[in-house]
Amino acid sequence: MTVGFAMLVHTALGRAAQVARHWAKNDCPVVIHVDKKVKRRKYLELTASLADLDNVKFCKRHSCDWGTWSLVEASQSASEMLLAEFPEVRHVYLASGSCLPLRPVEEMKEYLAERPMTNFIESVTTEDVPWTVGGLDIERFTFRFPFSWKSQRRAFDWYVNFQRRWKFKRRIPEGLVPHLGSQWWCLTRQTLTAILEDPQRPAFDRYFSKVWIPDESYFQTLVRLYSTNIESRSLTLSKFDFQGKPHIFYDDHMQLLRRSDCFVARKIWPEAEKLYSGFLSDDGSIFTGAEPNPGKIDRIFSKAVERRTKGRPGLYMQSRFPNDNWENGLTSSQYSVFEGFTELFEDFEDWLARVTGTRVHGHIFGPDRVEFSGGQKVFAGALTDSAELRDYNPRAFLTNLIWNTRGERQCFMFGPADTQDISWDIAKDPNAQISVISGAWAVPLFYSNANFSEIRREAAALQKIEAVHLEVLRSVWTKARVRIWTLADFVESPMEPLQTIIDEIGARNANRLTEAPRMRSLEGFGQFLQNLKNQGMQPHLMGDFPTGANVPSRQKPRKPYLVK
Repeated sequence: MTVGFAMLVHTALGRAAQVARHWAKNDCPVVIHVDKKVKRRKYLELTASLADLDNVKFCKRHSCDWGTWSLVEASQSASEMLLAEFPEVRHVYLASGSCLPLRPVEEMKEYLAERPMTNFIESVTTEDVPWTVGGLDIERFTFRFPFSWKSQRRAFDWYVNFQRRWKFKRRIPEGLVPHLGSQWWCLTRQTLTAILEDPQRPAFDRYFSKVWIPDESYFQTLVRLYSTNIESRSLTLSKFDFQGKPHIFYDDHMQLLRRSDCFVARKIWPEAEKLYSGFLSDDGSIFTGAEPNPGKIDRIFSKAVERRTKGRPGLYMQSRFPNDNWENGLTSSQYSVFEGFTELFEDFEDWLARVTGTRVHGHIFGPDRVEFSGGQKVFAGALTDSAELRDYNPRAFLTNLIWNTRGERQCFMFGPADTQDISWDIAKDPNAQISVISGAWAVPLFYSNANFSEIRREAAALQKIEAVHLEVLRSVWTKARVRIWTLADFVESPMEPLQTIIDEIGARNANRLTEAPRMRSLEGFGQFLQNLKNQGMQPHLMGDFPTGANVPSRQKPRKPYLVK
């Protein structure tokens, strides 16, 4: 008694012949189904290359398409010939031309001989395990699928939507409970014969011929009618990515495949010479006796899927730009954004760099140029101070800046006169610490020598922009650490908020601040705001500045508006 292999082949015929010869030389009969799409010349070359083996046969050919009934027909034809031509076969193992044995054939034969009545086939109900990819689970059994998903996609989608709209529902044959599972199984002769010789088979075949991806449900469902000795797992190692596409194994997966202890793996890259030469061995010294356990390498594949879908935090490459909101964090490390501080304080950037030991830039999103620290024209990662290049993709500019300066915290200034396209990005970035003195943009206007009509227009424009920006920062979608003070509240007691900001940054000097940066004189600023009101512009983001007063002094210092 032995195991026989039914092989479905459509490409890499040379490798399929190599594996078939390996099995046949170890007294395992092989029946090969070659896709009818394969040219006759190549088909004849394949048959000729295996003509010297009496236990290798070729069955009737079908034209196969992914996800269609033709794959089940191919499996049926190969299995029927295998059972008829080789009566000594006790287990039938369905494999593909891209499969590769990972352990000696004798070890597989011994393993199956110890389990003569066990069927190895993944078979789960759609209700119990909703792992299907593509949005169809029970619908694949209750709808009709006459069109190919790959070659007739528009017709496929239209017909699915049509059936949903009209609440179409096929009747599942009496006695059948739909099950799903891997296409690759190993069934006993008794069970497989019962499936193929069932008097109701014509009715079952008609029903499953219009099921979506029937090769993953036909045998998986019918096996439940004829056997209770089922291990719901496949002896073939096959891994799929988050889109349901199979992983391909290459030469550098050698140790990974050995660790799985599985008997067979797919899909193997046809050019993986190291894998084919290494695993097609009859060396009995490599017997492990271990139970096949593909779960051993699941952790590695999970990490690979996570890296593929999310990548590394804050790293974007030309070869991998994820879909929106799929990225694994906008930036790679923490940074600080200051709004209104350079307008209120003299030499604030130098003071902040000295106190915190961080890299402090000016307005890197300024309208004219990128104000890198020290006035540099080119910064880390070959970032230039060109506003035009920066504005081509402000998000990419920010992520590049933070990625290229890993290990050094970056601080930069921002305001309503800067490019606002980055506003939502920094608001939703958990790595951002944003400190805002609202209305501080009015201080430079207060000191400007422009005509007052021009000042009024500029103030109205800046206030409108900052109001929108503050709405963004107060949004429920904001993930950054945000603190907002009005200008009036901040100037009453600047030391407390400055100390809070410095503590959050984690400055090198943990001592409390004893001196704040020099604040610009605001004498007459209240009257300036009143003049704006008198000209028809209502400044409301600065807080309450009494007319004629320098800095409000009678009120107690207010706490900042803490968003996050």
